[in-house]
Amino acid sequence: MNKRSQVIKYVTADFLAAVLAWALFFIYRKSMVEDSLLSHFRDAIGDPKLFIGLPVIGAFWLALYALIGTYRQIYRKSRLREFAQTFLISFIGVTIIFFALILDDMITTQRTYLEFFFVLFILHLFFTTSFRFILTSRTAYRIHHKILGFNTIIVGSNGNALSIYKEIENQEKSSGNKFVGFVNVEGYTSYRLAEFLPHLGGTSDLNRIVRENHVEEVVIAIEHSENQSIEHIITQLEDIDVVIKIIPAMQDIIMGSVKTTSIFHAPLIQIYPDLMPDWQMSLKRLFDIAFSLVALILLSPVMLVTAVVVKLTSSGPAFFMQERIGLRGKPFIMYKFRTMVQDAEKNGPQLSSRNDPRITRVGKVLRQFRIDEIPQFFTVLKGDMSIVGPRPERQYYINLVTQKAPHYKLLHKVKPGITSWGQVKYGYAENLDQMIERLKFDLLYIENMSLAMDFKILIYTILIIIQGRGK
Repeated sequence: MNKRSQVIKYVTADFLAAVLAWALFFIYRKSMVEDSLLSHFRDAIGDPKLFIGLPVIGAFWLALYALIGTYRQIYRKSRLREFAQTFLISFIGVTIIFFALILDDMITTQRTYLEFFFVLFILHLFFTTSFRFILTSRTAYRIHHKILGFNTIIVGSNGNALSIYKEIENQEKSSGNKFVGFVNVEGYTSYRLAEFLPHLGGTSDLNRIVRENHVEEVVIAIEHSENQSIEHIITQLEDIDVVIKIIPAMQDIIMGSVKTTSIFHAPLIQIYPDLMPDWQMSLKRLFDIAFSLVALILLSPVMLVTAVVVKLTSSGPAFFMQERIGLRGKPFIMYKFRTMVQDAEKNGPQLSSRNDPRITRVGKVLRQFRIDEIPQFFTVLKGDMSIVGPRPERQYYINLVTQKAPHYKLLHKVKPGITSWGQVKYGYAENLDQMIERLKFDLLYIENMSLAMDFKILIYTILIIIQGRGK
């Protein structure tokens, strides 16, 4: 499906709704102030303030919608939920506009302000919800009638897989699943699902299969005897941007784990790739940018002095560059001040330790106060890292750790960070066992991600830096 064109449709509709509502409100307000609609209509539409305000107001609303993630899951919209979200954000947006704009001094009564507020609110809500309802209804119709669909694979090959496949295919209204094949867990002489779908391979190739077939949804429908493989399956999928659906057992239904908003579709436990609400993810990124800019400006003298000292006290460059693995397993270049001697890893990759002879005297001070991490703010601005997130590692050590702890790949669900819960607890890991121990806290962070958690970790990091307790 062409997500870009769909986003363009929503952005265009929202912009038109915003400027149309503002234009009508401007004319209405002008007529109320001057006590005549018809005689001053021409003056109102000829007012340069109107045409200056239209693009500004339109851009304001689009930025607000983007901030809360309106245009992210563009094909997975519920009309009822979207109306509720539009109602709330319209109220917030109109409130901001009224506080931000300077109204005419001639309007003095509180009743008039309240009237204008609700006129703009109703106009904006009406046009926005109307345009969105048309777009969302048209999309829902095309999905329900299998004109549009999400590339889907089934993990499973026998009874449960066949049952859920038939149930989804025979739904009164299609849920949009376009099955491209199935993946087996255990090897059998024959697969019951092979009669209906092509066999794409085993779970060991799941990551590759998902990427090659541009899969957007994975339905896990394994047999009870294969339940021990569920952790391996989800681990393979967690660093990919896909929706995971699992057929529930009866105990899941009894315990209330199965949440569904559709009357006609098969009840499935859904695991979405997003770990935070869209608006929090947007604010997290804005905070990363703002904090990094302020930090780089304030710490620029420290950076200059550090670069000179590192260069003068040991041979080699002032900065250290190394490839690390980031979000969804994509490599990026991380920058730090050099704290070790040049060619410190000429004999191969090595983790640093507390009394590592490769660390220079200046490097020990830099590490103690985390000064060596300052250049990473440039990487945050670039978008490869965040202020708070699991520490990025090299592929060499990721391969070693995943042999003992396959769930390490779950860390690639989020951007790596300059500081993390595990970093606060343990500092730099000196061996694989410490990396695995630190992993526990990084996984806890991922499962409890929030802006509040980020601020708490950041505060503890600042205290460690002030106290010089960096390890």
